[in-house]
Amino acid sequence: MKKLSALFIMFIAIIWFASGMATADTSHKDGEKSHAQPSSKMDHAAMTDKFEHQMVDKQVRAEFQIMSLASMNMKDSDGATHHVMVKLYDNSGNQLVKDVVGKIKVMGPDKSEQTNGLKNYNGIFAANFTFSTKGKYGIICLVKIDGEKHLFKFWYPQG
Repeated sequence: MKKLSALFIMFIAIIWFASGMATADTSHKDGEKSHAQPSSKMDHAAMTDKFEHQMVDKQVRAEFQIMSLASMNMKDSDGATHHVMVKLYDNSGNQLVKDVVGKIKVMGPDKSEQTNGLKNYNGIFAANFTFSTKGKYGIICLVKIDGEKHLFKFWYPQG
């Protein structure tokens, strides 16, 4: 009986904590300018340092997220430090686009370049990169959807 009571109390505590985290809104708008129709914000949630950026190109909306692998409690076998994710939507119908071929190129503040193909995680496309120095990183994402190319470019402020 004691074990059942303790389990029930732990279950209620987890539900209460999770619902509080889901309703917390700790983000603010960042005034960074970019190509197309940008919308950037930095999320200051306690456990992640997440950068979000949205853009539209030819009726396709891209929602980017950049997070450090450390904040996600993840490690990369190649030593990458950050995870760049993108969700793509058909802007006319707001439908998630799941059939995409593409790649992301990162231009470092020291003029170094990294390119990785996007991996499909059930409609969320992602690649890992190393952001080793502080400064502005250029993010260039090229995707092909139904034979049409879409290009998204923006700056990511590291540090």
